[in-house]
Parts: sequence; structure tokens; C-alpha cells
Amino acid sequence: MSPSDTPAGVAGEKTAGRLPGRVREWRPPWPLDLLGTVSPHQRGPHDPAFRVERDGSVWRASHTPDGPGTLRLRWRGDVVEATGWGAGAGWLLDGVPELLGASDVPGEFEARHDVVRGQVLRRPGLRIGRTGRVFEALVPAVMEQKVLTQEAWRGWGYLLRKFGEPAPGAPHMRVPPPPGVWVRIPSWEWHRSGLEAVRARTIIEAARVAGRLEEDAGEGRLRSLPGIGVWTAAEVRQRAVGDPDAVSVGDYHLPGLVGWALAGRKVDDAGMLELLEPYAGHRYRVTRLLESSGRRPPRRGPRLPVRDYRSF
Repeated sequence: MSPSDTPAGVAGEKTAGRLPGRVREWRPPWPLDLLGTVSPHQRGPHDPAFRVERDGSVWRASHTPDGPGTLRLRWRGDVVEATGWGAGAGWLLDGVPELLGASDVPGEFEARHDVVRGQVLRRPGLRIGRTGRVFEALVPAVMEQKVLTQEAWRGWGYLLRKFGEPAPGAPHMRVPPPPGVWVRIPSWEWHRSGLEAVRARTIIEAARVAGRLEEDAGEGRLRSLPGIGVWTAAEVRQRAVGDPDAVSVGDYHLPGLVGWALAGRKVDDAGMLELLEPYAGHRYRVTRLLESSGRRPPRRGPRLPVRDYRSF
């Protein structure tokens, strides 16, 4: 145990009808942007498994190896207070440092463009954390394949509210179902969620080998699954294993954003990779910094319409 840790399981708190949870305090040994670090795990403003309170506290529900659990993170002075509920509380509390980027090594990163250098100075606490839950990151990533994020978020919310159990300590939230539940979702419920058969089948097949994915989240393993390409594998690795180099090749918006920020022009995937080549090992970190810079190419033409497969 490091000097910055307090053991999990100390006396919990009790608030308005909520059972006491297990508490851990952790003092980051470096600046930490709490919300910025965990925000990639939120799937839209109405994600049933992720919530941000007005006081800045962050709630996240997860199905851990020990069972369902809920985690709340908030600042108490210079200490992050983590509270866990449910069978998975201990597992989630043990993983707090990793979730908040304890294994990240941004010190090895060197900014080579003024815009990147400026963002490093503005966002010194932005870390690349990891959840350790591969399948849980894979499901929403598959849902986001080749569609607008609003479509994917709608399907994620529908299926969690329909098949996820109430989150311990936060019954207004939902725990993402374990793999066995995803396998049994009827075809008509996939349709009602807005997912067509191809993406539904990809999730079901991944659920059947979820145990092996948790043991090996390498890009090769992920891409060996039908329906999992370079974009999806990168999105999973960014969140589940905290890979700072997992760049989302094939993203609709990212090449334009990177090209505009680093070269003043829109580029394709090949051009994006060429611009990011000096940052090998930290390319995902750079894209996150650029996304937070506000520099985006001007929009031309109408926005893409939100499709609804439920009417097909």
C-alpha cells in the first residue's frame, strides 16, 4: 500500500435512503483532471451506466469479475474519495488508480506542435486510464460502428435499461449486462434498440468468447473476431487497457480534426497517420489533446441525418 492510499472497506457514508458503501481514498502523485480522464467511458449524456453530478462527482456502474458494482469518484481536498457499492465494490476500488491513469507515462511524451504543446500546458491532468473490462468496452464500440454516435447511444441506453440490473447504491442507474445476457437478447429487442443484425451478431459472437478477450486484449485477438476492425479494436484498447497509442483509424471526424489542428487542412486516414508519426507510442494521447483544443475544420454541407433502424 502506498502512502497515498487508505484501505478499501473503511467506514462508509449513508445518504438519503442509500446503503453505506465501501470507501477508499487515493491521493494522485501528479495533477489529475478527474472528469477529463474518465469521460471516455461515458456513452452520451443519458448513459445509464455513467453519470456526472453537479458537484463534479462521477458515478460509474460496471459488471466486474466479482459481480455488479457501482463506483463514485469525487474530490475531497487533494484526495480522490472513491465509494463502491455491490458485490463488485472491492474490485472497483482496487482499480481506482488504474482507472485514473496510474500506469500512464505521459512523461515520455514530447509535444512537437504548438497546438499540442499548448494543450499539454492547459490540460496537465489529462491521463489515459483503463477499466480492465474488455467486453464492456467492446459492446458500445461495436454499436458506434459506421453510425452517428446519437444512434449508438440510443441503442446502448435502451438495452441497458431493458436488460441491465439496477446499479447497487444507485438504482436510477443500470449495470451493463454480463456476456451471458447479451447472448440471450432476442432478435426483436435488438431491432427495437436500433441495431441491425450485423452489429448485433458481432456483439453476440464476442460475448461467446468474452473470457478469452479479458485474458488477451491485444489488437490481434480483437481483430480476429468477425466484425471487429482496426477502429473498433482501437476504441476498445483505449478504454479497457489504456493504450496511449491506439489511434482510431477509420473514424469519420478524426482525420479532419487532426489535419486541421496540425497542418491547417483536412486529411484522410493516411494523412492523419503521417502527421501523427512523430508521436508514435502516444498517438491516442495526441488525438485526445486535440479533441479538447476546440480546433475543428469548418462545417460545410448539411449534417448527416440520424437513422432509425427500428422503422425498417
